[in-house]
Amino acid sequence: MGSEFSPSVRACLPLCALVLETAFVLIFCFFTSYNDSANNQTLTENSQVFQDITIMAALGLGFLTSSFPKNSWSSVAFNLFILAIGVQWAVLLDGFLNKFSSGKIVIELSSIQLATMSAMSVLISVGAVLGKTNLLQLMMMALVEVTAFSVMMMVDNHTSMMHIHVFAAYFGLAVAWCLSSSQPKEKQREVKTAKGPDLFAMLGTLFLWIFWPNFNSALLSIENKRKAVFNTYYALAVSSVTATSVSAAAHPEGKISMTHIHSAVLAGGVAVGASCHLISSPWPAMLVGLLAGLISVGGAKCLPVGFHRMLMVHYAFGLPGLLGEITYITLMALQASQNQDTTNCYQIFLNMGILSFVMIMSLASGFLTGSILRLQIWKAPGVNKYYYDQDFWKFPHLADEF
Repeated sequence: MGSEFSPSVRACLPLCALVLETAFVLIFCFFTSYNDSANNQTLTENSQVFQDITIMAALGLGFLTSSFPKNSWSSVAFNLFILAIGVQWAVLLDGFLNKFSSGKIVIELSSIQLATMSAMSVLISVGAVLGKTNLLQLMMMALVEVTAFSVMMMVDNHTSMMHIHVFAAYFGLAVAWCLSSSQPKEKQREVKTAKGPDLFAMLGTLFLWIFWPNFNSALLSIENKRKAVFNTYYALAVSSVTATSVSAAAHPEGKISMTHIHSAVLAGGVAVGASCHLISSPWPAMLVGLLAGLISVGGAKCLPVGFHRMLMVHYAFGLPGLLGEITYITLMALQASQNQDTTNCYQIFLNMGILSFVMIMSLASGFLTGSILRLQIWKAPGVNKYYYDQDFWKFPHLADEF
C-alpha cells in the first residue's frame, strides 16, 4: 500500500540547498583565507572547547528536541542540517561585518567556534517549530536568524553569549505564533503518551548538562573562565535537584515527569550564563539555579498540551534567560553602589537598553520570518501531518506500519 504522504519539498529543497552551498563555496574561495601564524598551544586549548560546543549543538540540542515519537528522525537530522548551514553563514557574516578591513576574511578556529555558538541560537528557536515545518522553511529561518543575531552581536560587543537564550527563545516563539494552528486531538494524545523517545531527549539533556560550563566560559578571558565554570556547575547542580524535587511534589502520586527534567535541569546553566564571571562565591549561583529550576518546572506544569513544544522553549530558555539578565543587571547595580562608580551606573542603563533592543530585535525578526514562512511557496506540511517523519524520510518498512 502506498504512503499518504507526498514528496512535499522534492522540487524545491535540492535546488535551493545546492545553489546556496555553491554560493558559499564561491564566497569562501574568493574572500577567505586561513591564519597560518596561530600559536599551537592556543590552538590545542581552543580545539577542546570547540569540540565540546559542537557536541552540545549537534548531539545535545539535536536529541533534546526528539521527544515526539514519530518526529525523532527529523528532530536530530534537521538540526544537523541547520547547524551546517548556520555555521557557514555565520562565519561569512562575522567576517564581512567585523574582519574585512584587509579585503580577506582570515578564518581561525575561534571564528568557527563563534559561528557554531551563533548557529546554536537557531537550534534553540527551531525547537518551537520542528514538526510543523519542512526543511526548506528551516533553512530560510536559519539564514534570517543568523543574520539578525549577527547584527545584534555588533550592537552588544560582549565577551559572552549572554543574550543568546533570550534572543533565540523569543525569535522562535514569534515564528511559531505566526505558524500556529490548532492540532487534531489524536496528535495531542501522541504528545502526551510519547515515552520511548523521551530517553533520547534525556540523552540530549545529559550532553548539554555536561558541556554547559564550557559554553558559558568559552568567550571569556582566562582570569574569568575559572569562576564561570564553577558557578555554572553549581547552578546546574541546584536546578537539577530542584527540578526533580518540585516535579515529584507537583504530582498527586509523587511521580517525576521526564518533561520537567528535560528543560528544568538546564535552566540553571541558562540563567547563570550572563553573570557567571561576576559571581565570586558559590551561593549566589546556587540561588540562581534554584530560582531557574522553580520557574522552569512551574512553567512546564502549566503547559497546554497542544502547545507543548512551542512553550517549552519559553520555559527552558526564555524565562531562565530573562532571570539571568536581571541577575546580571542586579550584580552590576550592587557593584556600582559599593564602589560609587558612575561608570557602572552608565553601564547598568546601557545593559537595560541592550536587553530591550534584544527583545525588540528577536520579536520583530521572528514575526517577519514567520510571516515569510507562512507563504504557500514553501509547501509546508498540513496540520494532519504535523510531527510525522514520513513526509520527509524513506523508511525500510512500509510507511503505514510506522
